[in-house]
Amino acid sequence: MRLLAHFGLTAVTKYALGLLMLALAGMVMAQVQLPTPTKLDGGKIITVEQGHALADKKAAFFIDTRSPVNFGKGHVPGANAIPYKSGSPDEEGFDASKDKFDLSKLPADKAQPLVFYSDGPTGWKSYKAAVWAVKAGYKNVNYMRDGWSEWMAKKLPVEN
Repeated sequence: MRLLAHFGLTAVTKYALGLLMLALAGMVMAQVQLPTPTKLDGGKIITVEQGHALADKKAAFFIDTRSPVNFGKGHVPGANAIPYKSGSPDEEGFDASKDKFDLSKLPADKAQPLVFYSDGPTGWKSYKAAVWAVKAGYKNVNYMRDGWSEWMAKKLPVEN
């Protein structure tokens, strides 16, 4: 503060500068995306290699929760576009009533293996959709946490 006084800044200017610095710090924090949980109660987290094996055998119903635009740019072969619209904070214990996800597009058979994915470890859409499926009574819910980014990095098959 002495340094600021040295430059002739008034108390009001110092206060305004302090508020600006707090606002900037808040903006930086808002840009940081927290990773999704590393566990899924009632479900299982799988690797992209495990997901690829399931896709290759057509042994699961794949749900891509990304936007239709991103789905159209490429997706896991055979995946179904069921976008998740998030209005709740990206955190465990999120308030699902603030989000939108069409569970009616999932298979009627609640024993059918499901694989949810989105962009990657910070892609909360797929995590949240998987939680919805578990709560809806699905018994074989898989969450491919590393998602599309890792699928592409491993150069696995892509469908457009």
